[in-house]
Amino acid sequence: MAPYPNRDQLVIFDADGTTIDAFHAIEQSFLRHGMAIGDLERFQKRRKLFKYLGGLREFPNNLRHQFGKQNRKRLLATLTDFYRTEASLYPGIAPLLQALLAEPQVRVGLVTRNVTVDPKETLRLLFARHDIDIDAFDHFACLPLGGDKTPSFRDARERMAINPARCYACGDEYSDYVAAIGAGMYPFIVAYGAEDRLRLRKALGVPDDFIHASPAEFAGKLLHTLGLPQALPSTAAGTEIGGGSVPGQPGGDEG
Repeated sequence: MAPYPNRDQLVIFDADGTTIDAFHAIEQSFLRHGMAIGDLERFQKRRKLFKYLGGLREFPNNLRHQFGKQNRKRLLATLTDFYRTEASLYPGIAPLLQALLAEPQVRVGLVTRNVTVDPKETLRLLFARHDIDIDAFDHFACLPLGGDKTPSFRDARERMAINPARCYACGDEYSDYVAAIGAGMYPFIVAYGAEDRLRLRKALGVPDDFIHASPAEFAGKLLHTLGLPQALPSTAAGTEIGGGSVPGQPGGDEG
């Protein structure tokens, strides 16, 4: 096989639960429709089918409010508006993305299954509020809910002719881990989004070395892997990327 024509590195990010605090957006959108989703710890432990119906306490009320096409459309409209005007990136993620986009040998992508109305426009507005232009990404793909990310990952690295050993895919779900491995890329899996560390490790079999407990831990490991400075200023006062747990975010191993 011929050598790769460049020494570029590729990092592909997931949106919800990895870069964007999706739980807060969903929680607030539910509250505006008289529903509750429960706390983050219980949310992370639920099987995927039941994540958005709540636990035993929330299930009956949520099911009643989500029943019917018009109710679901109203909830989706609220969620879309919240994403576009209020949702936030996790602390430290904006400067991380800005640093990577400024590196000429680092190619940056985003592959998402975001469920809002016109997700590309939704994410354009959300990222713009954090001074990030999604047109600066080298690869951007919005997939349908349940869509497999593997082909998009593979397409990105093959189109840019990047050595798979220099490619990294970042996500918060087991499916992100499977897609990264399937595309021949190194997985960075975070445990502050849809799944907690215990579920990822014990129930789903993701090796612990691939799992990162906080945005700061994730960012620090990624920057170290790319050979970039780790002491970048964070958007959260008093913190640095790579400096440890971020206040208010889960940390450590629940097991």
